[in-house]
Amino acid sequence: MLKNQLDQEVEFLSMSTAQPKVVRTKYVESNEGRELLIPLTSSMYVPEKLHDVEYVLMDVGAVYHVEKIAEDAKDFFKRKTDFLTKQMKKIQPALQEKHAMKQAVMEMMSQKIQQITAPGAGSLRVCCRNGAKGHPLGVVS
Repeated sequence: MLKNQLDQEVEFLSMSTAQPKVVRTKYVESNEGRELLIPLTSSMYVPEKLHDVEYVLMDVGAVYHVEKIAEDAKDFFKRKTDFLTKQMKKIQPALQEKHAMKQAVMEMMSQKIQQITAPGAGSLRVCCRNGAKGHPLGVVS
């Protein structure tokens, strides 16, 4: 149960750091004449060449687009990538801590399993409060 929770937390934090990396690489400088794939739907794209690089259409989230001068858009994306980089740096220590906790839990589980499956560990041992001396329940192996 603890292992599953740690697995989920490690996966969530890993995804949290991976997503900004993808977004950060998405905002690269565009050049006139460069070939692009324009999305028509989530799975259909049309090839096109970039003609006007003075103005750009920016996706600002929630299916909203804004036309901006290219320099303003670059400033916006610079701020956005700086913000994402800072967020990734904040998440990284938590991810490392959760990963270390997961490793410790895995080691403890491995030790417990080895103790349980060790030769002689499976035998039944019953004893009384005063020890096994002369007591009918004694030690049974």
